[in-house]
Amino acid sequence: MKKLFCLLIILSTLQLSAFERETIWPKGKMPDAQKHQIAAMTDESGAKGFNPDKYRTAYLEWFEKPANPNGACMILISGGAYEDCCDVSLIKYWREELTAHGVQCVNLVYRTPRPVGLPIYQSAWEDGQRAVRMVRSEAAKRGFDPEKIGAVGMSAGAHLALLLATSSQTPAYEAVDKLDEVPCHINWAIANAPAYVTTDGEKGTSAERDGYGTDVALSKVFKFDGKTCPVSLHHGGLDPYSPNGSTQVYRQLRRMGIPAELHLYPGKKHGAFGFERALEFMTQMGWLGPVAEEVPLMSRFPSDDDRGAYKKESIWPEGKMPDRQDAQCEPYIEWHFPKQLKTHAIQIIYSGGNYTGNDPDGFEVAPARRYLNAMGVTVVTLKYRTPRPEGLSKHTTALEDLQRAIKTVRNEAASHGLDPDRIGIMGSSAGGHLTLLGATSSKHRAYRPIDDIDKVSCKVQWGIGIYPAYALTDGIDHHNTGGGNDDSAVLVPEFTFDLDTCPMLLIHGDADGWSAMNSVKVWEKMRAMGVQSELHTLATRKHCFQRTASPGTGSYTWLDRIGEYLRPFIAE
Repeated sequence: MKKLFCLLIILSTLQLSAFERETIWPKGKMPDAQKHQIAAMTDESGAKGFNPDKYRTAYLEWFEKPANPNGACMILISGGAYEDCCDVSLIKYWREELTAHGVQCVNLVYRTPRPVGLPIYQSAWEDGQRAVRMVRSEAAKRGFDPEKIGAVGMSAGAHLALLLATSSQTPAYEAVDKLDEVPCHINWAIANAPAYVTTDGEKGTSAERDGYGTDVALSKVFKFDGKTCPVSLHHGGLDPYSPNGSTQVYRQLRRMGIPAELHLYPGKKHGAFGFERALEFMTQMGWLGPVAEEVPLMSRFPSDDDRGAYKKESIWPEGKMPDRQDAQCEPYIEWHFPKQLKTHAIQIIYSGGNYTGNDPDGFEVAPARRYLNAMGVTVVTLKYRTPRPEGLSKHTTALEDLQRAIKTVRNEAASHGLDPDRIGIMGSSAGGHLTLLGATSSKHRAYRPIDDIDKVSCKVQWGIGIYPAYALTDGIDHHNTGGGNDDSAVLVPEFTFDLDTCPMLLIHGDADGWSAMNSVKVWEKMRAMGVQSELHTLATRKHCFQRTASPGTGSYTWLDRIGEYLRPFIAE
């Protein structure tokens, strides 16, 4: 009886740990078969006694059915430079996360190393298209929707995922049986650090010119056909497989009107980052189930319970305000000290409003102020002069007020026990444009000095731009008429990008009329200067994406991106 019980335990363990494998090609029908290629993850190919002749055919590895399936299926694709399938731990992580969210997972193990005499991706692309057909054909049997199939990949695996996402109408191989009549498009893709995307690396190297150059472009292997699907792109800012590849893919998806997300991480090299953002993308798009009802942001942060002391003050001495106009409001700053001070850093925040008005107590300021007070951060809010000044550029008096506010805060910081050299600025919309001015152009004075405070620097250590407006030449004073997607839409000249330009966090709705390309092209410029910044765009979201948002989406958790970004700046 004891032996039988032990046998049942062993069988149960085997059943839980063993997954169903399914070869994707009929015997003798696999296209472009080459004797040096195998289909195996590196934990198997590196094991003692591995017999490569038993692993010549690409296969699918079906994982356990989710406890609470939501009708979605995800194809997991390892990277490995098309030389092997090495992301064993990453596949395990993706499977566990996605299965817990109700997604059926299946691992595609494609042929490696690179084929001889063919493009480096060719046999993997053949395997990928055949795998999608097989996955779609088994949807009813396995209990998911044949039009809710996604793919997630890393590096070469992300390159393959992009091929599947953008080029399904181009046959990778000649049909071998009836299964090849099944469509091979996917419905979304998650591309982590996609390699070989720009022409300076498309033959299988890291980007030789780091993705830059007038003759460097998006690789033409990606067809961007009529079945191209939404994509979430994730890339490290220091990746030698250039993040410019991801920004170029994102731009092309925008040109086509296809929802997409772009997540760029400062200081990160080659790797898979921010899978939480991928889950938020899938939630926002409805692939993890019905999107929850949106919740007003102000209702989530209704009180100043974490604020301690408070102080309000004017920033200009009587009679000394430059370019004073009677039609404009009086500018001032307010100090909001946390009950429990945990850092000596200071965050300055102000709202947008088209430079026609601004509200330091509205949804663009108050929730962030309360969130940061709860983190132990001192916040200074700014009311700058609006409406737009007569006879001057729309931002002239606002920039005067911002530079004076920074100088005032720096001048008073030590008296409050704070660090005058750890100051950041944050604004939304027109306030985001103002933040870009403060972050990129602090060496250029906005007004003639009036007193000793103006001897103090207005350089800041970081900036946070939330859906910045008016940053490109196709939207100087309005919506971006071309979506900011054309190369002719360049950064406006008031951003000088001087030598004191600081790193930034940029968050933008993908469907914003004040285009997300405002933020993307700022990020590209800063990277070209060697300034590492962070960027997140949010699929389907418009201007003021955060005013109301659904739980589980990036528009709901956006303040957490700010908290995470600030940690190295505010650490004691």
